[in-house]
Amino acid sequence: MMPRRRVSVLRSILSFFDKTLDIGEMEARKLRHDPSELLTRAVQPALWLVVFGEVFSRVHLIPTGNLSYISYLAPGILAQSVLFIAIFYGIAVIWERDLGILHKFLVTPTPREALVLGKALSAGIRALSQVVIIYILAVLVGAAIDWGPINLALVVVFAILGSALFSTFSLIIASLVKTRERFMGVGQVLTMPLFFASNAIYPLSIMPGWLRFIARLNPLTYEVDAMRGLMVVGGVSVYGIGFDLLILLAVMVVLVLIGARLYPKVVI
Repeated sequence: MMPRRRVSVLRSILSFFDKTLDIGEMEARKLRHDPSELLTRAVQPALWLVVFGEVFSRVHLIPTGNLSYISYLAPGILAQSVLFIAIFYGIAVIWERDLGILHKFLVTPTPREALVLGKALSAGIRALSQVVIIYILAVLVGAAIDWGPINLALVVVFAILGSALFSTFSLIIASLVKTRERFMGVGQVLTMPLFFASNAIYPLSIMPGWLRFIARLNPLTYEVDAMRGLMVVGGVSVYGIGFDLLILLAVMVVLVLIGARLYPKVVI
């Protein structure tokens, strides 16, 4: 009985991941129809890196340790770029509902968790273009990039994980507000607080106490912290790469479970 039960559990797990990958692949194919979306989403982060970074690197107002401000800023802007793409991903769910596609998903035997995780995976794939764009811009403005293959691979992992996390958060918002107009309003309200209440452009040590407390609850803080320790020469992860990964994975699991519960309610 035990071997059969183990085989059944293994098959269920493999089936879950197979369905997740199918959903992710299907969602990723949409990029073929409008790849320009990825470039337009990169414009604002690029302006932050080139304009804001160049200006503040001259005034020396922000303590960055042994890093130049451009090197300090580059990982934060990469995380910001990933955030900006992911946070509006939920609008696709509302479009799917209006077109009747969502109803077809929900009548399939695919677990809701697999649907949510598959969509998160496809959002992670979208983040890869931002890694390439921000790395190129960072080199052009003089950031001290660490080109170690392991560090590069881990930056990609954190970019995908961060994009998946915030796209799932976006899906939850879409499930609650249910209309495109309300979703866009909520998305625009959330992006700047998430960005500024993090360590993306300045260290937590110079924040007032109340903002520092909020920043420590912000998943973007841990994504930036990991990227800063991996992306630039001399960069240090304050909390440790392993701890950052653990926090992001834990938040991701919680959001997937919440999203799976709310996802069918988009059609109500």
